[in-house]
Amino acid sequence: MKKQEKISAKRLKAIIGGSIGNLVEWYDWYAYSAFSLYFSSAFFPESDPTAQLLNTAGIFAVGFLMRPIGGWFFGRIADKFGRKQAMTLSVLLMSLGSLLIALTPSYKLIGVMAPVFLLVARLLQGLSVGGEYGVSATYLSEMATENRRGFYSSFQYVTLVGGQLTALGIQLILQKLLLTEEQLHDWGWRIPFVIGALLAVIALYLRRNLHETDAFEAQKEKVESKKGTIRELLKHPKAVLTVVGLTLGGTLAFYTYTNYMQKFLVNTVHLTKGESTFISFLSLLIFVCLQPLFGALSDRIGRKPLLIGFGVFGSILTVPLLTALSHTESQVIAFFLLMAGLIVVSGYTSINAIVKAELFPAEVRALGVGLPYALTVALFGGTAEYVALWFKDIGHETYFYWYVTGCISISLLVYFFMKDTKQTSLINAELPDSPQD
Repeated sequence: MKKQEKISAKRLKAIIGGSIGNLVEWYDWYAYSAFSLYFSSAFFPESDPTAQLLNTAGIFAVGFLMRPIGGWFFGRIADKFGRKQAMTLSVLLMSLGSLLIALTPSYKLIGVMAPVFLLVARLLQGLSVGGEYGVSATYLSEMATENRRGFYSSFQYVTLVGGQLTALGIQLILQKLLLTEEQLHDWGWRIPFVIGALLAVIALYLRRNLHETDAFEAQKEKVESKKGTIRELLKHPKAVLTVVGLTLGGTLAFYTYTNYMQKFLVNTVHLTKGESTFISFLSLLIFVCLQPLFGALSDRIGRKPLLIGFGVFGSILTVPLLTALSHTESQVIAFFLLMAGLIVVSGYTSINAIVKAELFPAEVRALGVGLPYALTVALFGGTAEYVALWFKDIGHETYFYWYVTGCISISLLVYFFMKDTKQTSLINAELPDSPQD
């Protein structure tokens, strides 16, 4: 009994430590998106607001191009030297990017070097967060017990979105309580990036004291040349293609309803920045609470039904939801329409980490989860905001709605034909005698 309690306490500590570190990393990543409405004018020459946002979104998208490199680099470290080592290094790199954004002078002071420094900071953050997803997904999946993996791994998106909520919460405090609109535009936008750099100290402490996973320890004796290499990963082509296919529609929908939505509510629905921030914060808070519920449901009925549900409803409802949202003048209706979209997306976000982790053996799991995912996110999730603003800029904003729908439909085909990983999990095969709690 005491041994079981010790194992459970160790597992709980690992889940909390891994998740909070994940939250800090994603807070740093999302602070850029949340505050770009305020700092876009500081880094680029004065022009119309959409053009400034387009430039800022372009650098946001370029940051995503580093994510595949991060997925490879940190995935290799995690598979070869341990999940803990990779997670500790990634959070340090993220904090460095945040500090650079906080300290970079404006375009008026240093000219073209301002956007150059902004670009460098986002490249560092892109490298970091590209590795964070695969490693933390692997860590949480391996630390969970067989009958609760969906529930525990859902906390990756709880903390991922929690990072965005923290960024939005700080934004609301600055908007409503501490600073004027002019102060936010002038210098107040730097505050969240300073906070992000300081939070990294907490994340570093938590991650340095984490336990390594049993799955990693069990494969330590395997030949070193097989761990975390592209050659070894390519021995699992079906799993790699499955990760790409199931991520395609999910990541685009997720970034549409989270990152881009704040700009959409201001630029298209014509709400104020404060109203947009509040609606985004409230909807994401409920969205976070849904993740463990959907994850626990997958432990009972399997992963595949949830993915198919997202694919079907995402294909049917995306165009009507975004069209109705673009025409509403009511904050209440805007909230419920956005919430409907996030409920649909939960069928993907709550379980995508565990589904990917269950496809690969331990020696290439972090790389297998992180690299193909990062490539897909770079091409579709990271460019969502840029593509949406580009369609708006050329006068055909509704084309973006159909673009999202098409990508979700492609993923639906993958969901339909893939096996349910709850039944075929390679994690189960590695740890057949793991305790059930």
